Amino acid sequence: MSLQVHLATGHTTIARAWALARRDGRVLGFTDHDRDLSFDGLTFEAGAGLTARALEQMTGLAVDNSEAVGALRDAGLTEADILAGRYDGAGLRIWEVNWADVSQQRLIFRGSLGEVTREGGAFRAELRGLSEPLGQPGGRVYHASCAAVLGDGRCRFDLSTPGYSAEVPLVATQDNQRLQLAPIETISAGWLAHGRVIVQSGAAEGLVGMIRTDRMREGLREITLWESLRAALAPGDLLRLEAGCDKQAETCRMKFDNMPNFQGFPHIPGEDWLLAYPKADQPNTGGRWRG
Repeated sequence: MSLQVHLATGHTTIARAWALARRDGRVLGFTDHDRDLSFDGLTFEAGAGLTARALEQMTGLAVDNSEAVGALRDAGLTEADILAGRYDGAGLRIWEVNWADVSQQRLIFRGSLGEVTREGGAFRAELRGLSEPLGQPGGRVYHASCAAVLGDGRCRFDLSTPGYSAEVPLVATQDNQRLQLAPIETISAGWLAHGRVIVQSGAAEGLVGMIRTDRMREGLREITLWESLRAALAPGDLLRLEAGCDKQAETCRMKFDNMPNFQGFPHIPGEDWLLAYPKADQPNTGGRWRG
């Protein structure tokens, strides 16, 4: 018997089940039933304190709207993981399922978590449907700096190239933002600025921080992040450091020897040229005039 036939009987045993897939690969299952359910290769834990408001699904490209509400529990969604941003953008699937016969089920929502907020001992998460990315602005912007991300499919630079990345233990930290490391002989001084750090172990494992400055101080390599990591770091945690790019043509050519893949337009006229006007005593060739 299908779920639709079961619903048509008027005497139903229906529950909802959620599957959250975090970007680090961990998948969690929850249900509002009073017992665990298992199907689709997952176990959906009962009593997780997770509920969802009525789904508002529309035709066309309108964004599906709903909200998930839940209690912060050690066995399920923890406050530490939410504050660390581990659920930001997590994939989400919601089913209606006959808890008496879990083979009778239907997928009623597929999308991702949007903004996650905390209120006292509970959290609220916006649910975003699959059509939500279609509303994002797109298209190429023409400017002098590179539009690619270092190491992505357009840049094509291999960050595993010797001299551009390293894995080192943390020596000390201040507010999870200023990180002190032993000297790194394989990466030139200052090359980590505009790069990133990926935590490989410890409570902050999997988190990524963008590097603002890179310098030597009192015999240690010190890097400062633009924002502090949202989970605690401890001495000995393993960090992967990757060199940074300021997206300028000269940096691409001299630092990475990757000019054929540069995705900017370094010779595009700037605003000063667009606003210039002819003068009888100056050349008007588009080049820089030297008096």
